[in-house]
Amino acid sequence: MDAVLIYLELFWTFFLIGLFGFGGGYGMLSLIQTKVVPHWITTAQFTDIVAISQMTPGPIGINSATYCGYMACHNAGLGTTASVLGSAIATFALVLPSLILMIIIAKLFIKYMNTPMVQSVFNGLRPAVVGLLAAATLLLCNKENFSTPSENPWQFWISVGLFIATFIGTKVYKVNPIKMILMAGFAGLLLLY
Repeated sequence: MDAVLIYLELFWTFFLIGLFGFGGGYGMLSLIQTKVVPHWITTAQFTDIVAISQMTPGPIGINSATYCGYMACHNAGLGTTASVLGSAIATFALVLPSLILMIIIAKLFIKYMNTPMVQSVFNGLRPAVVGLLAAATLLLCNKENFSTPSENPWQFWISVGLFIATFIGTKVYKVNPIKMILMAGFAGLLLLY
């Protein structure tokens, strides 16, 4: 019975965090800490959880929920299998509000996507998205990524060449972007190391 109660508490706690945790994973950390530290885990354990969550792949909020669910069950004296189930419950509960909202938005979008108002919104958003992507690209075209012709001409021209080759490969030849990233990384390793 203790395990069921912990699972229900984990689900409800992380469901609320997922529902009200605006600002991404880092914004959720304070909510997670407030809910789990005095109740299930110690401050030192939470600090370790945050460090591990930053090192592992994936969003920090979801990683933290996974580890908190595991540690909450583990600290309650439950076995490894029950602790793994606790981590799965906490992770699922954190993601569930976003999943529900995205399904609702998708249904509404499918229903109203051909209306003039929705089309006008997307016509306004498209140039803004392109502008944001272009701005991000230009911000990355700096001397830390490309060097300069006066400081290190070899690195500068190799970087420019890789940039152009990657652009042509993805735009003209439709090469998979992941393959292009791997090839550019390999070329950079050979030419710049």
